[in-house]
Amino acid sequence: MTSSSVPSRSGFPDGRSPLDPVNRRLLEALSADPRLSAAELARRVGMSAPAVRERVSRLEEAGVIRGYRLDIDPAAIGLPVAAWVRVRPGPGQLPRIAELARRTPEVSECHRISGDDCFLLKVHVPAIDALEAVLDQFLLYGQTTSSFVVSTPVPPRNPAG
Repeated sequence: MTSSSVPSRSGFPDGRSPLDPVNRRLLEALSADPRLSAAELARRVGMSAPAVRERVSRLEEAGVIRGYRLDIDPAAIGLPVAAWVRVRPGPGQLPRIAELARRTPEVSECHRISGDDCFLLKVHVPAIDALEAVLDQFLLYGQTTSSFVVSTPVPPRNPAG
């Protein structure tokens, strides 16, 4: 093995970007259907299944592919109301809000953001009045502002690479 073929810390020789055209096509196919077999991926990108498995493995090791997730429709499991909640913590309350968000099952996302509000939470509840109990927990540590999701013209998607 020559020094030029030794993998870098990212798992790619010579520190190359993991996003060459083939890997981009692999990511596009996996984004559309993460359950594709290696054989089907190989057919779509014109490579052998072992070569595709190696590329996918390297993308996973490099942190490009962080995982594979199940996408559940909250409404189908009795949680049709979604809201974005901005939280402006009181002094010294940042860690408490982050921990409360982790422990609150209605919170599906929690982002630390810039600006006056420090957190942005996505909350799913069975009815609008059920949001009150969730908000009351966070009001112990700061102020909240809520916006209900009316529709989702662009559903969550992977970033373009």
